[in-house]
Amino acid sequence: MAVLTRVGLACRGVLYALIGVLALQIGLGQGSGGQADKSGAITTLAELPFGEVLLWIMVAGFVALAIWQATEALFGVAKVKDRVEAAARTVVYVLVVGTLWSVITSGQAGSDDQKSQDVTGKLLDLPGGDWIVGAIGLGLVALGVYWVHRGVTKGFREELDQGRMSPKARMVMDRLGVGGYAARGAIAGMAGIFVVYAAITHDPDKAGGIDSALRQFADTPAGPWLLVVVALGLLLFAGYCFGESRWRRT
Repeated sequence: MAVLTRVGLACRGVLYALIGVLALQIGLGQGSGGQADKSGAITTLAELPFGEVLLWIMVAGFVALAIWQATEALFGVAKVKDRVEAAARTVVYVLVVGTLWSVITSGQAGSDDQKSQDVTGKLLDLPGGDWIVGAIGLGLVALGVYWVHRGVTKGFREELDQGRMSPKARMVMDRLGVGGYAARGAIAGMAGIFVVYAAITHDPDKAGGIDSALRQFADTPAGPWLLVVVALGLLLFAGYCFGESRWRRT
């Protein structure tokens, strides 16, 4: 399990690297048709030589991550906040496994944007749905702020076994972590704004996933270059994930 967990952390790096590359292509005007999200990254991976083998490796890695985080959430001795975070990661990893399985069995996977809109629509139909969706959107914005803060304050260091790291490795991981968490936070915050807007307008089509959030950066006054910067931040986070697979405390 320890080996598979580290493989899973590396697989997470692969996903973020592919999302970063897809986003970079969109920002440079070279790939506007692709989906810059986890589904798009997995579909891209499937099209590579030995793609099916790579997908099965990803399945094993993310299943291990899901089991690891589920045990942390249920039986861990950490603080309540840490156990809640572990539970949330478990859900995310299970969803990734579901997407991987869909691509393996059917050769395709729905976009994260469409999934977000479908879930938002179902929630809006509930009594008090607008308030529920709005709260989720504000939660995503808060998560984005938390990730940016975690990057700026280098709070991610507590997850790394720095005793096994050389000074140069610690310096590199600090830089990757700061830039990577800032990019993740910006994307989560933008996605949260979409969800809040969907709640205000009672329109699930206003919600979106990673792809919509990334494309929105290109529509800001800074233009596509802001999307390029965020995409590079995702590549930095991919590098952090690869380092994490070696030095993460498990």
